[in-house]
Amino acid sequence: MTFDYLGVLFHGLTAVISPIVFIQSRSYLDTETVRQYRLYHLGLIALCMAVTGVYYANNAAATWIFLEATTLATALLVYHRRTVRSLEATWKYVFVSSVGVAVAYLGILMLSTAVSGEESLAYVQLLRSVATANPLYMKLAFLLILTGYRCKMEVFPLYTVGVDANHAAPAPASALISTALVNAGFVAFFRVYQVLTLSGIYSWIKSVLLLTGILSVLIVAVYLRRTHNYKRFLTYSTVENLGIVLIGLGLGGWGIFAALFHLTIHSLIKSGMFLQMAQIGRIYRTYRMNRIGDYFKTYRLGSLVVLMGTVGLLAFPPSGLFVSELIILKELVAGSHWAILVLFVLLICLVLFTLSRRFTGLLLRPVHSGRADISTISRAATWLQFALLLTALVLGIVQPQRWIDFLHAITVGL
Repeated sequence: MTFDYLGVLFHGLTAVISPIVFIQSRSYLDTETVRQYRLYHLGLIALCMAVTGVYYANNAAATWIFLEATTLATALLVYHRRTVRSLEATWKYVFVSSVGVAVAYLGILMLSTAVSGEESLAYVQLLRSVATANPLYMKLAFLLILTGYRCKMEVFPLYTVGVDANHAAPAPASALISTALVNAGFVAFFRVYQVLTLSGIYSWIKSVLLLTGILSVLIVAVYLRRTHNYKRFLTYSTVENLGIVLIGLGLGGWGIFAALFHLTIHSLIKSGMFLQMAQIGRIYRTYRMNRIGDYFKTYRLGSLVVLMGTVGLLAFPPSGLFVSELIILKELVAGSHWAILVLFVLLICLVLFTLSRRFTGLLLRPVHSGRADISTISRAATWLQFALLLTALVLGIVQPQRWIDFLHAITVGL
């Protein structure tokens, strides 16, 4: 294990988000049996332990083991409701994730073989010998690793397992899956990315990442308009933001800084929104868009959280996502990636239109279901969500120098 800047950053985010998830889960699971309650919390604890192992692992094999452990922990959370839908989502997640992580391990073995037959899978050892490695083997290794880790990062084309898993899992658990677990997938991939920045195929790698990122945003722009469930809607938003992160990595330089900045802010916003979605589900007894509305009159404090989260996801000032996306746009212009720039702007505009339309409907559209009930809602939990989202907005205005230096320390040498 190595306690470096990258691991500390994402472990810190998990340490902030996970206690709030545990706190809100107490009120969310008030009708469960003792056995269900224990299994659910066992899954949460196991997931937190596994992602922490991924954050600090200094060996590609150890990273793989911990990432595979997240599959089992997540499966326990996804199957919590014991319904046909949750069973289908669980088996799909276990199968695709296990196959994906196995494919990634084949890529790791190929990378170690390509790097002058390096027997050690420690990232430091791979970093020392990567400059002399066979370019063809490294390209194949990179494609295998990227393909395998996509199911954890929830990007094109293996994003569907993450969407189904978040839809089936309890909403507080989805807050952890869409942040801590997605971040773990990113860290696992970023460790390999750091190694390959010193190789002769780095320019080719950046092109692949730009293509993967823009395809992820394209998929979201299409499917957001066809989604009629708010939990799935938020999960597709995760796919879009991770696509933006990959575009940042594909640009290199300041784009890497923007990717880390973006993922940090996204974790705060998305966790707050999923936790609020748990309360919305309790109030309306559904996540169907056509049965939910007029939230501003139903629960004003919760509607304020939704409004702040919407501003954050739309990347409107003062959202921190505005800062990172602005840096990425500047890097696209500086690198003369005009085709990617035009497509990126068009797709983002389409995504923003859909996001604003759906969440405006949640807040203001009148509904006549008569099922809204806020008697069981914890205002203390809502204030914790408010704190997460407020932090994300404040960081869009004021970026502490120590935090900026911390992010720069991760990008040293890249």
